[in-house]
Amino acid sequence: MDLSSMLMVFSLVARSGAFDLGQTTRCVPVPHQMSVCQDVPYSEMRLPNLLGHSSVEEALPRSEEWKTLLHTGCHPQARAFVCSLIAPVCLDRFIQPCRSVCRAVRESCAPVLACHGHAWPEALDCERFPEQDDTCLTPLPKHISAFSKEFPQPACQNCPPVEEVPSLKTVMDALCLNDFAVKAKISRRRLPSSDPELMVEGHVEFIQRGPLLPYDTASLLQRWLLINLRCAHTLVRPGRAQLYLITGTMRPNGSIEVSNLFPWLKKDLHITAATRKWKHHKC
Repeated sequence: MDLSSMLMVFSLVARSGAFDLGQTTRCVPVPHQMSVCQDVPYSEMRLPNLLGHSSVEEALPRSEEWKTLLHTGCHPQARAFVCSLIAPVCLDRFIQPCRSVCRAVRESCAPVLACHGHAWPEALDCERFPEQDDTCLTPLPKHISAFSKEFPQPACQNCPPVEEVPSLKTVMDALCLNDFAVKAKISRRRLPSSDPELMVEGHVEFIQRGPLLPYDTASLLQRWLLINLRCAHTLVRPGRAQLYLITGTMRPNGSIEVSNLFPWLKKDLHITAATRKWKHHKC
C-alpha cells in the first residue's frame, strides 16, 4: 500500500469522531502477520484500538498501510507511535502516546507525507493525546533523540537527472561539483513483502565519501529512495536490479540531496575510467 491509501484511512478515522476511551474492549494476541508491530515488547493488544478498528481482520490490513512511512525511518519512535495506536498494549487502561511523542514524530514524518503531496492527518491531531505523565508513551531520552538527529537525513527533492552512457567529461564534472559519490546497486521487488519495495543491495562503494557515514550510507540511500518514490520508480523495473554511480551534496540544513544518477552498465567504459582517474584528479 502507498501513502495515498494510508491517508485515505486516516480521513475515514477522522470523520468517525473521537475515540471513546471508556468503551468496553477485549484482549487479543498481536497477530504474527502484523509485521509492523512484531518487535513490540508485549504479546496482546486491545480491540477496539485507538484508531477505531474493532477486529483483527480490520486492523491487520490497515497496519500494512503504515509500512512505507515506517521504512523511511522518519523518526526513531515512529513505529512505537504507530503500534500504540493500532495495537495498543493490553493493560487495565489504554496507554496512549504522549502529546510530546506525537509532536516529535509529526515534526519528522510530516515532511515525508508532504513529499508525497499530503498533510499530516487530522485524525492524528497531537492535541487529542495527553500531556506527558505515567500513563502515556513517553519520548526518548534527549541524548538518544539528539544522537539520531546527528545522522545525515535524505532530502525530499525534485527528481535528479539520470544519464545513460555519459561522456568522461560529464562524469568528471559531476565528481568535481558534488560532495560525495558512491557506487550502489538498487533493486525493486516484484511482489508485496514485509521488506521495503526498493532496496540498496550489498556493499556501497565510496568513490568520494564527503559527509557520508560508512555505517549509515546504505540505509541513507534506501530512505532517500522511499521518500522520493516518484523518482525511484523510474530507476529500476519490478523484479530487477541496477548498478548506479550516485553523486550528491549536503544542503545547509544537513540533509542529503542526490544530484546525478548514472546507470553503471558493463558496456560503459567512461564511468569506470572516471572513477579510476578521480583518485589522482585535481578539479
